Amino acid sequence: MADNAPVTVNATPSTSMSGFMGGFVGQTQKILENKDLLLPIFVMCVVVAMVLPLPTWLLDICLAISITLSVLILMTVMFIEKPLELSSFPTILLLTTSLRLALNVASTRLILSEGHNGTGAAGHVIEAFGGFIMGGNFVIGIIVFFILVIINFIVITKGSGRIAEVAARFSLDAMPGKQMAIDADLSAGMIEEAEARQRRKELEQESSFFGAMDGAAKFVRGDAVAGILIVFINIIGGIIIGVVQHGLSVGEAAHNYTSLTVGDGLVTQIPALIISVGAGLMVSKAGTAGPTERAIVAQLSQYPKALGISSGMMLLMPIFGLPFLPFFTLAVLTGAAAYFLPRQRAELAAKQKAQTQASQAKAPSADQPVSSMLAMDLIRVELGYGLLPLVSTGEGNRLTEQIKGLRKQLAVELGFVLPSVRIQDHLQLPPNGYRIVIKEIIAGEGDVRPNMMLCMDPKGQPITLPGERTKEPTFGLPAMWIEKRHREEAHFRGYTVVDPQTVVTTHLTEIVKDYMSEMLSYAETQKLLDEVDRTAQKLVADTIPSQISMSGVQRILQNLLNERVSIRDMQTILEGVAEASPQTKNLMMITEHVRSRLSRQLCDANTGSNGLLTMVVLSPEWEQIFSESLAGGGEEKQLAMPPSQLQQFIARMNTVFEEQAKLGEAPILLTSPHTRPYVRSIIERIRPSQVVMSQSEIHTKARIKTVAQL
Repeated sequence: MADNAPVTVNATPSTSMSGFMGGFVGQTQKILENKDLLLPIFVMCVVVAMVLPLPTWLLDICLAISITLSVLILMTVMFIEKPLELSSFPTILLLTTSLRLALNVASTRLILSEGHNGTGAAGHVIEAFGGFIMGGNFVIGIIVFFILVIINFIVITKGSGRIAEVAARFSLDAMPGKQMAIDADLSAGMIEEAEARQRRKELEQESSFFGAMDGAAKFVRGDAVAGILIVFINIIGGIIIGVVQHGLSVGEAAHNYTSLTVGDGLVTQIPALIISVGAGLMVSKAGTAGPTERAIVAQLSQYPKALGISSGMMLLMPIFGLPFLPFFTLAVLTGAAAYFLPRQRAELAAKQKAQTQASQAKAPSADQPVSSMLAMDLIRVELGYGLLPLVSTGEGNRLTEQIKGLRKQLAVELGFVLPSVRIQDHLQLPPNGYRIVIKEIIAGEGDVRPNMMLCMDPKGQPITLPGERTKEPTFGLPAMWIEKRHREEAHFRGYTVVDPQTVVTTHLTEIVKDYMSEMLSYAETQKLLDEVDRTAQKLVADTIPSQISMSGVQRILQNLLNERVSIRDMQTILEGVAEASPQTKNLMMITEHVRSRLSRQLCDANTGSNGLLTMVVLSPEWEQIFSESLAGGGEEKQLAMPPSQLQQFIARMNTVFEEQAKLGEAPILLTSPHTRPYVRSIIERIRPSQVVMSQSEIHTKARIKTVAQL
């Protein structure tokens, strides 16, 4: 029984310790698995270290963690390819600075409360740093400490802050051009939407990063100032506490508290210096690609002649009394590099040239430069260099965003997806000028002020606000460019105020609607038919190409778009084509039948806010004149009206519609079905946006209002 007793006693602590370690490891694994808890726990520990006293062994562990983190950060900065790979660096600076300050507070508490017991009162790490650096002389320690602080505060941190400030400013200034380049590549089809979105995100992150680094540099500078103040407080306060409260002599108190204070200052300033070097490397490698050591070695060894001259200079140094061995060794190394580097590069260049020639021999010859000249932009907006802010404004109202909205709007209104709009700068344009190009032909031009607002009076009265008089580029209405500060006053007076982006987008909208029929290509027509509902695919198969060709459908859709009729209801359009195509092959007549099938849509689109379809009716006299002016037989009739009657009709039409416009009405022109296309062919040259409808296109449920007779 006595022999078994020791075994029982020894087994209990072992089992207990095993259970404790198992529980500790389990809790640690749980914390590591929930990574989102690590940062809050770290911050809470920093706060606790500032408030509660730490035992010396825990302070030693925390100081070791601080030194390890600083070395880890420096090495990480050395190996990253570009600054955005460590975009959290400003946050890391804040957290590490907070950690060092918390440890300063904890060590100060120990130094002032336990410093009378000797140089080991604040832990072994502080004691080791103080003893090693000072070598028994606290004056040397103070001088070394202040030298490190000066290096960190005045040299490294100040330079890093200046680089970050300039980099942030240049990054913000370069954003418009970079945004334009991304939008241009996207419009040209060189990149996909996802890649463009990624590039824009990286551009925003880069700007935010350098802006944050500019502010984060202040953390390290403040840390250095705090270190100096803490040293003075600890030394003076420690000597007073040691002499007055603990009865130490002045010399003994000065030795103890100075050793502890300098050791504490060194153990916090050395990690701060390491992190400051890392911050300097981070902001100074913005223009280099690849890891820092690779970029530096590659660029310093770029010019072998410089290495050769440096080698010669090193050989001359011993003549002036300098040590022979170190300078001779450096001369041999730089001379060897100057000799071997050109040969190594020549071999590498020859190898790359051979690989290029082999790949060119395998690849088929293609005349890509000439064929690329055949590419054509369907829609292009060219901007003068003064209008670049329109595509790079940070207010969420960029021209590119409005054009995206325009594409969605036209898809809903007209049922046709607008092709991509390419935006590019044009140095030959005036600084504030822009140009809209459709299929390489100029379709519209204008002039806007990027930092002003366009003000118009809906009643046509003169604008009394101070500004620059102009004409609205889309409709030619009198307007005025005013300062942004007058916007509220202009709204108060009932004026219409729009920004420059909206002016350009409105102009583009009207031009696109005028040329929409030209943009509906054969391929786009096929795409529209492929996207028709599955339930209507049988109708497509029965109609095309047995009753009408694909190009015929394309022409009918172009006729509808030419009069700004939505083709979104493709199923009804195809039903109308299927009904009319067996009776006639005349595309104009088929289009008229399709319009009658879209009567409800046409009436709804032209109904005013009062729920009435306002119309001007073509008189029976003019109906008869148009009927008698049709020449030709069958379905191939042409309008052959005498010029005098044509001029009389145009004059009368302008008079009637201008009178209605003064009354605030925008009526349609109502004609008979067989004369409508011919009346429209005349009106579209004079009033392109004027709606002309036939009696068969008036829906039975429409509420009509006749305001005049033409």
